[in-house]
Amino acid sequence: MAQNENLAVEVGNLLKNHHLTFCAAESCTGGLLLSTLTDISGSSEYVLGGVVAYSYEAKQHLIHVQEITLLQYGAVSEQTAREMVLGVRDVFKADVAVSITGIAGPGGGMPEKPVGLTYIGVATVNTIQVGRYIWNGSRVENKQQSVAQALRMVVEILNTLKDS
Repeated sequence: MAQNENLAVEVGNLLKNHHLTFCAAESCTGGLLLSTLTDISGSSEYVLGGVVAYSYEAKQHLIHVQEITLLQYGAVSEQTAREMVLGVRDVFKADVAVSITGIAGPGGGMPEKPVGLTYIGVATVNTIQVGRYIWNGSRVENKQQSVAQALRMVVEILNTLKDS
């Protein structure tokens, strides 16, 4: 878990240095991303909040994922991750947002959507990226890998910004 802690510190420093705020919409990670970020002292300077949207209803009502998207592509899809990250960013009016949706396991997988399949979205004012990953650890390991990758994606995007 030290890796995630180090990444969380790096994300926090980048957010502070660029005077940016952060929020997240989490499904399969159940709040682990925000927990990891808020384990860092001073995180209230940049973390605005987040939503754990596990059910279709929560995704629709709290972060504005369209019902047609969920019905057509499912909760674990690039399309849903994209709508989640845009929706949560709009709800919190944050500069940077992350969404994570996936199948943590050990059950719930299908041939076209195996256990470990995860989509992670990152959105800023100028950018949106959604990555597709397949982890092959335990449920807890898959959640931790998702958080680590989300933090890495944020670091990568924030490192492209000019200094404020």
